[in-house]
Amino acid sequence: MPKIEKWQKKVAWIVSIVLGVAILFIASILFINSSLFDEYVVLAVIVTIFLPAVLNLVDSQWKNTANAHLPDLFHAIVQAQQTGMTLPQAIEESSKRDYGPLTKELKKLVSQMSWGISFEEALETFAMHVDTTLVKRVVPIIVEASRSGGRVEKVFEPIGKFIQATLTLEKERKARTRPFVAIIYVAFFVFLFTIVLLFRSFFTPVTQNSLLLGNAMLTPEAARRLFFHMSALQAFFGGLVAGKMGEGTINSGLKHSLILLACGLLIFILMI
Repeated sequence: MPKIEKWQKKVAWIVSIVLGVAILFIASILFINSSLFDEYVVLAVIVTIFLPAVLNLVDSQWKNTANAHLPDLFHAIVQAQQTGMTLPQAIEESSKRDYGPLTKELKKLVSQMSWGISFEEALETFAMHVDTTLVKRVVPIIVEASRSGGRVEKVFEPIGKFIQATLTLEKERKARTRPFVAIIYVAFFVFLFTIVLLFRSFFTPVTQNSLLLGNAMLTPEAARRLFFHMSALQAFFGGLVAGKMGEGTINSGLKHSLILLACGLLIFILMI
């Protein structure tokens, strides 16, 4: 699975926003006075967030896989240092093994050192390229340990344990928050199911003309439009909340918003 660079994410957002604006512009010309305009607005939102959501998902999986290989990497470095190798030599020896996504970045680090770049600069570049929270926390400690000298392998052992404990806690957190993410999905689909029942058993059979709601006359078409707006808002913001609770970032919620918006749009088009 490839790593998604920041510039690729920016390009994806620019292209997606342009496509979304184009859809809105066409819809505003052709369907501005029609209920179809609302559906095209939701379609524009789906098109806008589709590519960024996919890239964010791929990048998130890449980073999770990279973090999962960190304990093996540190264990290999400690073993190499115990044979008498220096820290740069130990990293070079460890780079010959497979650590998933980290392997390519390790080889880049070793290549930079062979070109004359200092170990500290190469390690900081490695942290910048991998770009995970764990690596950013660990690399400064390694740099300081390298500067201070002494038995650096004694630093790597507790760091490895810290990484393993952090990954375990992250798995437990995701397992505990997964039911809350499921609740958001269940609540949304129960809401849609209720709307479908209302329109099939109440709005349409009772009257084809209008429904007295308070002091205003609410037609079935106006009711459909009102519920469509409500479902779209619940889908978008509910997805963002699901991402924040499940993975800790708003960007992770884009995929949930995408799924909920697409399901809501399809149900309204096909069943209401």
